[in-house]
Amino acid sequence: MSEKLKTIKELADEIGVSKQAVWQKIKKESSIDLRQFTSKKGNTVYVYVDGQKVIKSAFFNKTSTKKRQQKVFVDDNVNNSVDGNPEGNEEILFLRNLVSELQSEKKELHKLLDQQQRLALQDKKLLDEYKSEINDLKALKMPSQETEFKHLDNQYKDEVNALKEKLENLQEQIKDQKRIEEQEKPRKWWGLWRK
Repeated sequence: MSEKLKTIKELADEIGVSKQAVWQKIKKESSIDLRQFTSKKGNTVYVYVDGQKVIKSAFFNKTSTKKRQQKVFVDDNVNNSVDGNPEGNEEILFLRNLVSELQSEKKELHKLLDQQQRLALQDKKLLDEYKSEINDLKALKMPSQETEFKHLDNQYKDEVNALKEKLENLQEQIKDQKRIEEQEKPRKWWGLWRK
């Protein structure tokens, strides 16, 4: 085992993806036979250099037109190695793919941010409408306590005045009745000479 072995985690870090993404790629790709390219010690799986190349190429060989164009661009413009490293082309391709993915994610984030801003404006508009409706309802609300007390006070004053007026009328009627009764009293004969 003179070859440089890497764990799935190390390989995932080098590619720039998660361990789970590497395992999923291995399961999806029929060309990757894990038994040929790995060895296992305990619970750790080590990948040989050949296996590393196969797994990396599975990540770098995307089927989208844009990424195929980038691969052709890298293959045409790099002299088969970077700093004497034949794997340099794969690294450049990987980085370009990563930049492309980041740019598409950035566009998606801009769309989401725009949607969020629109929703926030709609929420603000609804909130303003609700506040306006609440203020309108408050204006229609029952009169304030001060107004209510004034109303009750005026009502009681009116009732008291009406009762006073009735009382005065009754007293006047009583006086009239007493006067009439006094005039109609028969006078006694002996009281006639006194006057």
